[in-house]
Amino acid sequence: MPLDAYLAKYFRANKAVGSKDRRVICDTLYTMIRWQGLIDAQIDKPTSWEKRLDAYPTFRENISHFPKHIQVSFPKFLYTLLNDAYPDRADTLCQALNTPAPTTTRANLLKTSQEELLKVFPEAIPTSHSKTGLTFKKKINFFASPAFKAGHFEIQDEASQLVATHVKAAPGDHVLDFCAGAGGKTLAIAPQMQGQGQLYLYDIRSHALLEAKKRLKRAGVQNAQILDDDKLKKLKGKMDWVLVDAPCSGTGTLRRNPDMKWKITPEMIERLVKTQREIFETALDYVKPGGTIVYATCSILPCENQDQIVYFQKHFNLKTKEPAFQSLPAVGEMDGFFSQSLVS
Repeated sequence: MPLDAYLAKYFRANKAVGSKDRRVICDTLYTMIRWQGLIDAQIDKPTSWEKRLDAYPTFRENISHFPKHIQVSFPKFLYTLLNDAYPDRADTLCQALNTPAPTTTRANLLKTSQEELLKVFPEAIPTSHSKTGLTFKKKINFFASPAFKAGHFEIQDEASQLVATHVKAAPGDHVLDFCAGAGGKTLAIAPQMQGQGQLYLYDIRSHALLEAKKRLKRAGVQNAQILDDDKLKKLKGKMDWVLVDAPCSGTGTLRRNPDMKWKITPEMIERLVKTQREIFETALDYVKPGGTIVYATCSILPCENQDQIVYFQKHFNLKTKEPAFQSLPAVGEMDGFFSQSLVS
């Protein structure tokens, strides 16, 4: 079970745990899991959570004698991949991925603006690159906010917002979000279409699409529909834009899911690269002549990003439409994402 889901389940079953204690438990556990590799290098085997907790107060002291991957608490193979890709900044990236992620919201331009939302949350600051985002230094119970209930904003990382801007859909266009999930990027694309044209959401995870349906309603998006397999087949060759937000290693967002760092394996990445190619080839069938397909991930590994673009160009006779977008995680800033638009 993912760590956030496990903690949510634990707190539901232990309602007597107060808010301050919950915060301490969450902060301590997330930090221990982020730095588990370094902590485990300092305790006797076999490891246990009791031993890790005993080592926790001083685990960052006197660590210079450990290998680099242990100092930054990353699996050796994953650190090697990052060091090969970013030899001058691998350690900085790992350190950033071991810090808490900022909380960022995206203003729903169908109902409000970045400026208006800043009046509701004066403690926030506008995002550096996205024209719709606000960043918060402290966590807030957004779900209880009247502005959230009214559909004025969604929680979405700035890099994810910027990926959505690469789908430059105009009013009247037809857009397919092929791996839509809970619809975050569809929601970001919708305002530029001004209620004209059609947005289509497809995903093999039906539970995610149920959440997308709720979010679309709250946001006031009326020109969107969720597809099943039968409806999807009828759209081949008809889309102006297809977004493939492909399943990936999530290496650009590991600070949000620190337990995933210890579950990634070379075999998993190999499988993901193969799956990404298969999904892209399937999604390509839905692009009409002259249309655009946008490939995106929340990975920072070249094998899932730049190398895939080279593969798509070679095997499907595609050309890049504009420079690729890539962000790399930094302390207090956006996550690591990648996107590239391609045309035939």
